[in-house]
Formats: sequence, structure tokens, C-alpha cells
Amino acid sequence: MAQIFCIANQKGGVGKTTTTVNLAAALAHIGQRVLLVDLDPQGNATMGSGVDKRAMELSVYDVLLESASIAEAAVVPDKLKEVGAGYAVLGANRELAGAEVELVGEERRERRLKDALAQVSADYDFVLIDCPPSLSMLTLNGLCAAQGVIVPMQCEYFALEGLADLTNTIRQVHANLNRDLRLIGLLRMMFDARITLQQQVSDQLKAHYGDKVFDAIIPRNVRLAEAPSYGLPGVLFDPAAKGSKAFVAFAEELVARGLREK
Repeated sequence: MAQIFCIANQKGGVGKTTTTVNLAAALAHIGQRVLLVDLDPQGNATMGSGVDKRAMELSVYDVLLESASIAEAAVVPDKLKEVGAGYAVLGANRELAGAEVELVGEERRERRLKDALAQVSADYDFVLIDCPPSLSMLTLNGLCAAQGVIVPMQCEYFALEGLADLTNTIRQVHANLNRDLRLIGLLRMMFDARITLQQQVSDQLKAHYGDKVFDAIIPRNVRLAEAPSYGLPGVLFDPAAKGSKAFVAFAEELVARGLREK
């Protein structure tokens, strides 16, 4: 059975998509079977994984509207096959924005993704869901389908306020829609130890959330930022970069945590 994690943060620009694609690549690199689900109509995780969002025959939109299964819609991009670290991608494009409206009057509208993933759960070790930066019907589908939430965040003052909102949302979804949902951990992104404020916020996170803060820290790294323009995760674009190595360490930590909890 797959471990299903949402990568979520209601604050934009914190590195959700960077986390999703690089964690998927890093997990695949260490031998895990991975499915990436892009729930953001911008389709950045789709493009960053080497899939042309404009040329997809089937997408997560079709899965949510139950006109296709995940087995039919997910693809392993050729670009990833070429570098020998493939993971499957259930892609998204602008069509997905229409799903918000179309799902409003439907039955089980917040459980469509959960039901679809149940059919392929045995085929993967990890399912990573890239959520949009808002509490929408799409994000709700992700939260209802997942066993836990990974929160990428920058160590800045306003990030702490946004984190309080997100943990409250997780509690509400846990209480009303998904009893399995929990906070898996906080991932410190774009970290620069030379900046005093970032170090102070990092210390506050550790003091307040304890072992919910991952040991792995993703540094600010130019190679990770360059990688999407080549349609590859940074982990595959430049495996020797500091950011890439940090994501592999994060993947290893995530796998180890899962084994410990079992």
C-alpha cells in the first residue's frame, strides 16, 4: 500500500512544487515506486517532470470527473526514463481550473481523488500530491486522499503565521473528512544559515514542533531553480548540486521515518 502525502502550504512561493518534483525524483533514485499527482491548474509540477501539459491526452481533470482512471492517465515521462530515474506523473493543465466549478454539484466531490488512488495504491510506494496555494476543492481532494501533509516553508516571520492557519485546516479536515490525516513534518526550504532571522525562526520551529521538523534542510540553490526550464527535477538535472543532495537526504529520512512508524 502506498504512503500518500500532500505537499501543501496556503502561502505561495515557498517551494511546494520544487519539493514535490525533487522529492519524487529522489525517492525514485533510491528505489521507490512513485506517483506524482499535480493538483495545481498551473501545471508546474507536470512541466517540471518533463511532461508537456499542452499535449496531454488525459490528465487529473479526467480522473476527478471520473472519465478516466489513474492507470490510464498517468505517464512516465521519456525525459525521466532517459536519465534512469523514472516516476509516474498524473499531470494537470488549465482544464483543471474548470473542475472546481464542475465538481460543486457532484456526489463525493471531495473524495474523487481518494477513490481513484485506491485502485492503484498497490502499484506505488509513495504518492506525492502537489496542492495549489489555497484551500479549494482541489486542495480538499488532496487532503481527503492523503495520510499526511508535508509542509515546505521558508524560515521567515510571516511563514509562522501561515503555518498556524494550515495546521488548523489539517485539524478540521481530520475531524470532519479524513481521520487518517496528520502533519508528517515541516521541511525548511531555501535556507541560508548566514541570515540571522532564518536561524532564529528555524530554532523556534524546532522548539515548538520538535521531531515534526525534518532534519534535512534544503539550501537556497541556483541549480534547483534552473532545472525546471530543462523539464527535469534538480535532483536529475545536477545530482552533484547541494540542493539535489539535500533532497536525496530528505527522501532517505522520509523512508526511514515510515519504516520506524510501521
